[in-house]
Amino acid sequence: MNALLPCPESPEPLSPPFHLLRHLPYFIETESPCLATLARQAVRRTLEAGEIVFLEGEPSAGLWVIESGHIKVYKLSPNGVEHIIHLLGSGSSFNDIAALDGGPNPASAAALDQAVVWTLSPMALAGALRADPALAIGAIRFLTGRVRTLVSQIEDLALHPVVTRLARFLLAQARDPALSSPGVTRAAIAAHLATTPESISRALRALEAAGAIRFDRHHIVIVREDLLRAIALL
Repeated sequence: MNALLPCPESPEPLSPPFHLLRHLPYFIETESPCLATLARQAVRRTLEAGEIVFLEGEPSAGLWVIESGHIKVYKLSPNGVEHIIHLLGSGSSFNDIAALDGGPNPASAAALDQAVVWTLSPMALAGALRADPALAIGAIRFLTGRVRTLVSQIEDLALHPVVTRLARFLLAQARDPALSSPGVTRAAIAAHLATTPESISRALRALEAAGAIRFDRHHIVIVREDLLRAIALL
């Protein structure tokens, strides 16, 4: 059995994605020389609003990391109805499963607004995982967190009405700037919560009537977080 060797120190300057990767849960405990080596293998891509990053079923290009802008990860039903699985912003990663198992993309991704993203190939990521046990453990922890999030999403869709799901979304928005992008329209929220824009509008009016939120031009302002949490059943 081959011993795992530490990454050698490199005199080369740090590449632009180094600090971006450093803040991902995957790489928090990764030694700087190893991370610097991995970061130099990342490929940069600039996206326009609405541009497709990749499609479901295509071979995986690897792990994607968002430097700026917002990305939606989604699936289409056979009749073309879109369901948004994730709404992501700066500092987030996506397509983790396909990057790690080498299989095809399990969903599609597109830019909600102008975005800059970086890609780490499956080969580069696999090599880093073999060389760094701390990175492998970080990847396991991160993926288990993603599984918990998906289980929670399934629970919301199956057990809670639209008003409750929307209240939970708005509370998450207060914590996550990725959800407050101008690209996150009522239609996008509806696609994320498996409902219609009309239902979202009715739910927003109900939350406003309850005194939990108010509208400031095109922005939704949380007035009473305690009320919103009660409606969200949290």
